[in-house]
Amino acid sequence: MFRFLAILGILCTCGPALAQLPPVFDSTAAATAHRSPMVKTYLTPTRIVWLSDTTGTYVQNPELLLVPSNGQVAVNDPKLLRLKSDSTHRAGVLLDFGKEIHGGLKLSMGIKPDKAPVKVRVRFGESAMEAMSSVGGEKNATNEHSLRDFVIEVPWLGSIEVGETGYRFVRLDLVDEGVDMPLYAVQAAFVYRDLDYLGSFESSDERLDEIWMTGAYTVHLNMQDYLWDGIKRDRLVWVGDLHPEVMTVSTVFGQNEVVPRSLDLARDQHPLPQWMNTISSYSMWWILIHQTWYNHYGDLDYLKEQETYMVDLLDQLETFIDADGKETLDGGRFLDWPTSPIPEAVHAGLQAMMVLTFEAGSELMAELDRPELVTKYAATAEHLRTHVPQDNETKQAAAMMVLADLADAEQINTDILKQDGVQNMSTFYGYYILEAMARADDHAGALDVIRNYWGGMLDLGATSFWEDFDINDSRNATPITELVSAGSDDIHGDFGEFCYVGYRHSFAHGWASGPTAWLSQYVLGITLHDGGDAVTIDPHLGDLAYARGTFPTKHGLVSVSHVRQADGTVATEVDAPNGLTVNR
Repeated sequence: MFRFLAILGILCTCGPALAQLPPVFDSTAAATAHRSPMVKTYLTPTRIVWLSDTTGTYVQNPELLLVPSNGQVAVNDPKLLRLKSDSTHRAGVLLDFGKEIHGGLKLSMGIKPDKAPVKVRVRFGESAMEAMSSVGGEKNATNEHSLRDFVIEVPWLGSIEVGETGYRFVRLDLVDEGVDMPLYAVQAAFVYRDLDYLGSFESSDERLDEIWMTGAYTVHLNMQDYLWDGIKRDRLVWVGDLHPEVMTVSTVFGQNEVVPRSLDLARDQHPLPQWMNTISSYSMWWILIHQTWYNHYGDLDYLKEQETYMVDLLDQLETFIDADGKETLDGGRFLDWPTSPIPEAVHAGLQAMMVLTFEAGSELMAELDRPELVTKYAATAEHLRTHVPQDNETKQAAAMMVLADLADAEQINTDILKQDGVQNMSTFYGYYILEAMARADDHAGALDVIRNYWGGMLDLGATSFWEDFDINDSRNATPITELVSAGSDDIHGDFGEFCYVGYRHSFAHGWASGPTAWLSQYVLGITLHDGGDAVTIDPHLGDLAYARGTFPTKHGLVSVSHVRQADGTVATEVDAPNGLTVNR
């Protein structure tokens, strides 16, 4: 078990998670209000990436920006960073906080003869180049969902805190001429849930360990008041995105209230016959998430709260099946963005999802003691299996067909999933591709996909996983930590399709966290079932010499260790909490 700040690898000053409320606080209002679980920590920049002037004329003592500060201004500071401007130059600086974070920025100014506030332009960026960009232009920098480019006034002998977005880099520029600004401190105001990392993963391959942790951190960043898709954009509860995110939450943090809170929001925001987020598959993901959540935690009271909506939704879905068992869903017909222009792929994926959804519905109705619906929905799933989609060649839809038993896992793995290496992947459906490879007993191949695809993002400086990644874009690309020189590609600004063109691309997107859940489920071999009262341990080390780790359950942590022996067999040790049945 690890504390989050230790994982982040930073020193910080933290405020209390929940302050004592004053006596005048209205307790009646508090009864209906939601108290935010977020805490705030102030971080110091780790690196100066760029200065507008290196002669000491306009930017003086920049190294002081890297010295930890308490953020409290004083009248007698002997030496401060000074930003200056005249008619020909406006001082500017680009800072790196070392890791993708969520939150804002605190600027503190010291004393100066002129008491007027100073105008400063602030630009946030998930990459160094995004922080250097202006809104608009060919590379599609935006202020959508959260402001990242704006002008503020910093008060004389005071502080101001601004912004709420996902970022790692910040550029600051003076706006007016004739300014001599004594800048006391620049601090990131990091906003997060202060959680223990209960789950863990360690193996003979440090790259896989880093990928596991990066996926965990990516989802942690998005565990705000609700479970968002991204902290820069869209900052929304997209139900399809929730499925891999919930798998990661369960793997790392256990039974956290952000999951039911987000599921209930999606339900209440989309009364039937609306599809969740206007997308029919996202309503199906809602049911599949409830299946996973119940299998892990067995909260029957919570499941009963969903019964009416769930039954009505399943009955609505059933009206979109023709006599031949083919899905005919309306609304947004969507799997992920790369497959969206390919009707054969979308149909194949939706057909598979319909099968999985009605199987899940039948299973959940058994828990709700609705035997007539158990039979009905199981029969619907079988009727859907009578139609097998043809002509799909995408990895995403092929993987879903394997998971729904509409296609042979080994054949699909050979003919589609393993073709062209990690080209034609998507970060969203990456988890399901890995799961389909596991169904084909190709765990070693899946490990290589994780190393090469998600590892490819790490090679480009990622500290959280991205909304989209095309391995072909990395061939001539500069890491996100550096400014791009002539002749090199800007991995953030030069690429992207659909909703993630250029700098609009989200670099901390929870749907990309699939390897975290997959490594714990398939390499450590940990699968919870029976409402979280039982666990099956079935490890698959692939080419690893050892793997060990922990997994949170409602009974406590289960710990496993797997070591490959000289004869090729794997020796396994399991330490399980009381109340948890272990199957081997």
